[in-house]
Amino acid sequence: MRAMLTVAGITLREAGRRRILLAALVCGAAFVALFAIGFHHILKGMPAHVARNLLERRMVLTFFTLAGLYATNFLAIMTAVLLPVDTVSGEIASGVMQTLASKPVRRSEILLGKWLAFVSIAIGYLALLAGGVLLTARLEGGALPPRLELGLPLMALEVCVLVTLSILGGTRFGTVTSGVVVFGLYGLAFIGSWVEQIGTIAGNEAARTIGTVASLIMPSEAMWQLAAHHMQPPLMSQLQMTPFSPASVPSPAMVMWAAGYVVVALVAALVQFSRRSL
Repeated sequence: MRAMLTVAGITLREAGRRRILLAALVCGAAFVALFAIGFHHILKGMPAHVARNLLERRMVLTFFTLAGLYATNFLAIMTAVLLPVDTVSGEIASGVMQTLASKPVRRSEILLGKWLAFVSIAIGYLALLAGGVLLTARLEGGALPPRLELGLPLMALEVCVLVTLSILGGTRFGTVTSGVVVFGLYGLAFIGSWVEQIGTIAGNEAARTIGTVASLIMPSEAMWQLAAHHMQPPLMSQLQMTPFSPASVPSPAMVMWAAGYVVVALVAALVQFSRRSL
């Protein structure tokens, strides 16, 4: 355990020196600032009849807050994939991994330490951006989306899926190949989710099944859909009033599937890394 935490600490310090993390933080700060400015002017320009109607006002505010959280989700996913994508393959190619592995540290402790560090960074990044969006919504609009205690952990679980897959890819492929594979899987989940939603609305069981299979292959988008379902008033969700109101809501079993997905992918990464020649 001590060795794993030591590796995690080293990885955190190394990540702090990399420009990609600095770029992600700068882009995140710019996004929050732009969202705050846009949110302020949306409220300022809201029609009087909407501003007076508490229900309509709440739904407008919830919609724009969810839009901000959707962008937050995407930025966190990008960071979760790109930040750790070369943590194994890149360090093997540069010779850093050989030096580290020559120490009295198990390979499993090296990989778990790196995984812990990058999961912490990705979830922390998600928390910072989501906190900025929600703080803006609270200060400017005086309201927050409901059931954040359900929605935000689901977004964090999605980030964990992407970090784990990125590290798994690095134990088997090169940096570029790993990034392409993980983003390809994310794209599959994204398209599959929309196919499922459209199939549900159209009553097309084949399309709905295709979307479900895509979610099983890659459960990332299903976590966002379920999070968005929780973080809006029931009326908005039931009437499907926004693009964030899923017609087909993932079941709680999909959460268990995503959690198991992380465990299986992490175990696969440990096995692959233990067998890889350094």
